[in-house]
Amino acid sequence: MMSSAVISPSAVSWRSYVRPTTLSFWGVHVVALVGVIACGFSWSGVALAVGVYFARMFVVTAAYHRYFSHRSFKTSRWFQLVLALGAQSAAQKGVIWWASHHRWHHRHSDTEKDVHSVEQRGFWYAHIGWIMRPDWNDTDESGVADLVKFPELRFLNRPAIAMLPTVALALAFLFIGGAHALVWGYFVSTVLLWHGSFSINSLAHLFGRQRYATGDASRNNWLLAVLTTGEGWHNNHHHYQSSARQGFRWWQIDVTYYALRLLALTGLIWDLREPPRHVVDAAPPGELSEEISARAA
Repeated sequence: MMSSAVISPSAVSWRSYVRPTTLSFWGVHVVALVGVIACGFSWSGVALAVGVYFARMFVVTAAYHRYFSHRSFKTSRWFQLVLALGAQSAAQKGVIWWASHHRWHHRHSDTEKDVHSVEQRGFWYAHIGWIMRPDWNDTDESGVADLVKFPELRFLNRPAIAMLPTVALALAFLFIGGAHALVWGYFVSTVLLWHGSFSINSLAHLFGRQRYATGDASRNNWLLAVLTTGEGWHNNHHHYQSSARQGFRWWQIDVTYYALRLLALTGLIWDLREPPRHVVDAAPPGELSEEISARAA
């Protein structure tokens, strides 16, 4: 179980960061770099890495985030399992673990208890430091009762099992395309995917516009939205978390939402949640402050 007590980073020895998760994380970076050097640079490799990156990013955002963390649409039990396997091929632990920590983040966003707050701990801690720390390793099941009732998801959340989908993906690249596909399609794309995903925890709380008053530092950033298939509309998301659509306006590109709409046409998913009009049209922070002041006068 994840403790509600927050341990200050200064109270933890640097030695506690040296553990299997840390070694595996940096090991993938090293293999990607060495692999590119050994195989040689190629534009076909870059194209493969970028293409696979965006495909995997969609699965991360649609499955880990919008489905398991926020239940922004509905699906069948068998396709839920497909989403879980696809998400965990991104090597970001079990969907129950991911959803538990993400819901915790929203409950305590940018407060002392936040799992990855730039304001509280700084950029590097919010980006990757918290993942390396041992105190966020366990899963607080109290906040994900809707997920732990499924034995198959609990099974996939076991540390020894959680990595099997990503290992299977790596082997598939190796068998289909050899070392070239393994290096570019798996290792390089995984490094890009990790830092693309983590940029929402860090950069999306530092750079961009705050359209809505959310009580935290979440921001909308169009560049991050492009790079993360829609997750960069982060202030929108913190304003109305359960929406399957994070780009509230027509010009706010949200590729994950477009793909979810296509999946809905097939019948694989349904009941996509949309932000109500009054939510989208809510007053910006400045106007809201003026309105509160006028009422108090």
